[in-house]
Amino acid sequence: MKSASFSFVIPVLNEQERIAPLLRHLRALYPDCESIVVDGGSNDATVAQALPLCSILLTCPPGRAGQMNAGAKAASTDYVFYLHADTLPTLDLGSLQAALAQQPDWGFCRVRLSGAGAAFRVIEAAMNLRSRLSSVATGDQMIFVQRNFLEQTEGYAPLPLMEDIEYTKRLRKICAPMILSHPVETSSRRWEEAGIVTTVIRMWVLRLAYFLGVQPQHLLKYYYGR
Repeated sequence: MKSASFSFVIPVLNEQERIAPLLRHLRALYPDCESIVVDGGSNDATVAQALPLCSILLTCPPGRAGQMNAGAKAASTDYVFYLHADTLPTLDLGSLQAALAQQPDWGFCRVRLSGAGAAFRVIEAAMNLRSRLSSVATGDQMIFVQRNFLEQTEGYAPLPLMEDIEYTKRLRKICAPMILSHPVETSSRRWEEAGIVTTVIRMWVLRLAYFLGVQPQHLLKYYYGR
């Protein structure tokens, strides 16, 4: 049976330090994959760094949901993987193809944070438990969707925040996700920059507010700590 083809859609904004290493990592792990970088108006060297290393480079107005939808429309493969610039897949090609051979409609990965401290092990364990019990994933868990299912569900809603949570909640109503056992390694920079306790509290307040019906556009200021 022919192996499923897959693309990585990577929304970026001022990621000049991370985009080239990520694209080289993808090329080394998955030599035949399609890598689609969607820039939201970077004013640094992100585009110059990405252009010689990706399959397709697109530009569009800033906004992660719109960027990911634009990348998915350009994809020509059986599966689309949505990947943040600060996240690295660890699944080898054979294991990934074996997972896709089961023809899941959608899924996501467990997450491992890059920080070395014990606090990061607790945070990632809580994230993985929450996503496994709820079937709701965040963008740093490399959400993936099968092409026909993606078209059926119409991709991400045009939200400025919480687009990943909104989308996976829609997907879980239709069918359960495949949760890949190999984690993606996500940068712990936001916890390190803002402080672990502050960041954890901020994330939980945001999720609670969204659950209670606060519109994502009203949560932007709190999300960015301004």
